[in-house]
Formats: sequence, structure tokens, C-alpha cells
Amino acid sequence: MILIADGGSTKADWIAINSEKEEEFRVRTLGLNPAVVAEEELHNRIINMFQLINIKDDVSEIHFYGAGCGTPKPTAVLKNILESIFVNAKVFVSEDMLAAVYAATGKDPGMVCILGTGSNSCYFDGEEMQMLVPSLGYILMDEASGNYFGKKLIIDYYYKKMPKSIALKFEKEFNLDADYIKKNIYKEANPNMYLASFAKFMFDFKNEKYIKRLIKKGFQEFFKYRILPYDLNNETPIYFIGSIAHYFRDILEKVAAKNDLQITDVIQRPIDNLLEYHKNNINL
Repeated sequence: MILIADGGSTKADWIAINSEKEEEFRVRTLGLNPAVVAEEELHNRIINMFQLINIKDDVSEIHFYGAGCGTPKPTAVLKNILESIFVNAKVFVSEDMLAAVYAATGKDPGMVCILGTGSNSCYFDGEEMQMLVPSLGYILMDEASGNYFGKKLIIDYYYKKMPKSIALKFEKEFNLDADYIKKNIYKEANPNMYLASFAKFMFDFKNEKYIKRLIKKGFQEFFKYRILPYDLNNETPIYFIGSIAHYFRDILEKVAAKNDLQITDVIQRPIDNLLEYHKNNINL
């Protein structure tokens, strides 16, 4: 049995395939970002999923692609946890950016971007990922991500920059008590996921001028720092992965056109494409 997993900060999608490369089952756990979630919690989020534990001794390989797995220390933490649970498996842990590449381009060159709970980008030349700037995560970077927009919404609400009609709906949707917000950001697990939860508010008000302006500004910032430095041309394939890109594709395409670029495709969830990539590129 082989497990393939695409792990974001909010959730992780798992697919199990057998020796015939047939899908056995798929499950979703909470996010498994080792850069922001404590080791014990990472362990618990895996062992509490009974479908995974039921087959733990039968798993021969795990291919895990995850947010927070772009640097050695958190990657090693997650790899050790997986090896302690799936004792008979060879465990391969890579960053989520590589899963995005496999899901979007396969083995073809192209620009690949993630706009989900977090954000990132790279240029794939057909063999290797080229990343001009490493991601420093949700506090310092993550332009145009869910947590980026969540922060913007909270800030605009508190500084009274949010239109009153939208602010009233925002109040009804969320607990905006200052102590509650600070507790979730500074003391609870997954502050990035908490911030990203506010971004869902934008989906229902995507036609409001305020929301459109907010999204457009965030996307332009992403292009400025995460795409334009690669010096692409309008023939370069550009792929986006994630819910933010999916739900606001129309605005994303307009921002791309403003920068003389064209988006090739937007993929909301990469797990199905990732599965096909592995079926075609692994020997069982």
C-alpha cells in the first residue's frame, strides 16, 4: 500500500493506492504544517484518523507534500513522526510547492503558484524548481493568501476602513472581541489557519467594490514579489493552485493581464492530479 498526501496548513488530503495502482480510499485530516503545529498535535492528527491507522502496518511508501516542509528541521520532525507510526514504510517528505508542480505541469516547464491558506511560487524548468525567494511564512510573507486577506479584513474592521454595511455583516459572522482574536493568534495552535478562516467571508461578498479592491491589491502584491521577478513573457505557462485562486479567478486573470501575462489553469485541489502523476511515475 502506498499513501500519497497533499498537506496544507488547514487540511491534508490522503489517498491510498494498492499494488495495482488502484485507489483504496481517501481521507482528509487537519493540516499538518510542522512549522506551526506542535509535534504532539501533529502525531494526534494522524493517529486519530482510523482509516490511516487501520493500514499503518501495510503501508510500504509514503509520499507526503506539505506546507512548512521547505526547510530541513520541520521536514525532519514530520518525517520522524510518520516513520514512528508507519513502521514498515519508506517515508518521503517534500514541500507543498513540489506537489503543486507535479499537479500542474507534470514534467513540463512552467510557473507554478500557490494561493491557499498560505502562498508561494516557483518556476519549474522541467527538472528542478527555481525559487528566487524562500517563503518566511504567514507573519512576514504569504502575499494574497487566506491568512493575508484575513489579517487585512481584521485590520480594516478595527481601523474603520471597512464599509459600514459590510462591517455589520462581518460582526455577525465572527467573534471580533479583541481578547478572543489575540488569544487565537498568539496562544492557540494554527494561527495562520485561524486568520485564513476570515477570508471565507470574501467569497459571499466578492461583488462588493471594497472586497474586489482588497483582492485586486493583494493579487498585484503577489505578482510584484512572487511572479514578476522571474522575468517571464506572455508565452510562459502560469498555473495557480488553491481555493483563493479558484474562487477569485476572474480578478486573478485581470491582474495577470495587467502585467502582460496569461494564466494557463487554476486547480482548486491538487490531490487528483498528484495521484495521476504518481501512478505514471512510480513502480509498484
